[in-house]
Amino acid sequence: MTVKELLSTEVGEGEVAFVVFNEYSGVALKTSGTVIVVDPTFVDPDVFEEVDAILITHEHFDHLDLDVVEAVQRRTGCLVVSDKESYRRLRAAVPENRLVAVDVGDEVDLEGVKVYVKESNHPPATRPVTYVIEGEGGVKVYHTSDSLPFRRMEEIGRRFTPDVAFCTVGIAPGASLTTGVEIAELVRPRLAVPYHGRGFERFCRLLSSRAPDVGCLATEVGRVYKYPR
Repeated sequence: MTVKELLSTEVGEGEVAFVVFNEYSGVALKTSGTVIVVDPTFVDPDVFEEVDAILITHEHFDHLDLDVVEAVQRRTGCLVVSDKESYRRLRAAVPENRLVAVDVGDEVDLEGVKVYVKESNHPPATRPVTYVIEGEGGVKVYHTSDSLPFRRMEEIGRRFTPDVAFCTVGIAPGASLTTGVEIAELVRPRLAVPYHGRGFERFCRLLSSRAPDVGCLATEVGRVYKYPR
């Protein structure tokens, strides 16, 4: 597991390093001053030796693991930010002063990093959200959770001009390589990263044929990547 390699990676302002650590939407990000973990499931909590914040997108088992969140929070003292349904479940596991419930339209300031809470088109979840994370130097990452494409993603793309967007390509109901490409077409990130599924190379080929101006990165689980490359 190379989460530890992520923590030792040098990251300057305007840069972000990241690792996808499971087959779902588990992503760890490092900016020049902050470490953020999104949806930590199917992972050994001991690999997270340094974390400033955990972000939870919704309550499904592949996105919320109470034991992992509790272990990482206890070890690092990090803040836990979650949708309101996950918040209800986390209240017994995380100290009240380190747990924040958010809804669409909210913003969270992590001392230099801003997190903007946006909607998610994932009907099976109760109140799912997506996150735009803006790091030091203005680098921006859009984590789309299990979301299918929705029209306002185009507005999110125009407002935030994400450098990196993680695009759901499978497993979640209705998600496919095609819907993942539609997300990239709406958001227009500089770099689209397929996750939560398989067929990443095919996703990149399809995206290249439909939106050749959008870059693409087919990641491997456990490998550290850096933007800009």
